[in-house]
Amino acid sequence: MARRSVITLDEAWERLLSSIAPLEAEQIPVDESGGRYLREALVARRTQPYADLSAMDGFAASGEGPWAVIGEARAGHAFDRALSPGQAVAISTGAALPQGADRIVVKEDASLAQAVLRADPLPTPGRHIRRRGFDFKTGDTLLAAGTRMAAPHIALARTAGVGTIGVTRRPRVAILECGDELRADPVDCPPDGLPASNGAMTACMVGSVGAEVSSRVLVPDRLEAVVNALDDAKDADLVLTSGGASVGEHDLIKPALERAGFTLDFWRVAIRPGKPLIVARRGSQLMLGLPGNPVSTFVTAFLFALPALRRMAGSERALPQPINLPLAGVLPAAGTRREFLRARLSPEGATLIDERDSSALAALARADVLIDRPIGAPVQAEGALVSCYLLENGAIA
Repeated sequence: MARRSVITLDEAWERLLSSIAPLEAEQIPVDESGGRYLREALVARRTQPYADLSAMDGFAASGEGPWAVIGEARAGHAFDRALSPGQAVAISTGAALPQGADRIVVKEDASLAQAVLRADPLPTPGRHIRRRGFDFKTGDTLLAAGTRMAAPHIALARTAGVGTIGVTRRPRVAILECGDELRADPVDCPPDGLPASNGAMTACMVGSVGAEVSSRVLVPDRLEAVVNALDDAKDADLVLTSGGASVGEHDLIKPALERAGFTLDFWRVAIRPGKPLIVARRGSQLMLGLPGNPVSTFVTAFLFALPALRRMAGSERALPQPINLPLAGVLPAAGTRREFLRARLSPEGATLIDERDSSALAALARADVLIDRPIGAPVQAEGALVSCYLLENGAIA
């Protein structure tokens, strides 16, 4: 296939991800692992719970009542003797049951007079007891390699007796914004200039998958300047550019890539927005040339940069995961490219945002989801299910 051919999104994903291997592994404290991807499975080093525990405040009892109350068990302070039938101890939630206890009298059902306990109704044997190892046991595999660590995973790892874990190194990303019109200061910007926004936007996006921005620069529309900026980014795992990826007189990314030693893989994908997307490589370094219009930058970063970084970081599920949502209005027929339409969510479903221009940032900021429209899809009526990608842009928070 000629490199100038337009390829489908699925083919582009396959070509991109099949060439990316996870970066090196490193050991870090589990408390610092939020957002990182496990390099190896997480295996429990202890059993949880370590013993049969009470799930309620009340009394641990042996046999049928009434019971003589002979002591107390608290979390971290077990009662150190066995119970005989007809005996009980006061117990708090999370405390270990004494040997011989077979039921819990919850506090609300208990009456205690002169150290004699009665219950109404009578407790069911085994109820309100957390059995030893019901959550996990020593040697159980708790999380698979490639899992992205989040708050519940950190709590799980600590409870499993794990203090340090192997994760993949954070990918380093160099971001280049190309264009003479761009200004770094959004406050001090002349009328004929444009506050640079794509770099800040993509920096936020790559940070959301655990990558770190190693550099972020504005590059003027001069071939030598673009080449120098690419050379300065040699230590990055991924180079992201925005602007200059098309075929206009001042679109310099492609010739600059050749001068800087990159090999072009593909540069046009049958999607809207974002057709002029460049994918190139320099040794093990990946380069993605994103379109300059901000909506196109966002969509192509969402569809390509974030999956590439997830794969570098060791994720087993690099691609965004779609969900089916009902339409809250009519969706027009699709064209000859796979479209990603901005939409808002309501109790009725996804509502298409009318503004479709690829420079319209206000419409992007209002969007909760991208509707994925296949090539040639017919008109779809209100209530029809459509494939959507949730956006983490705060719009539905």
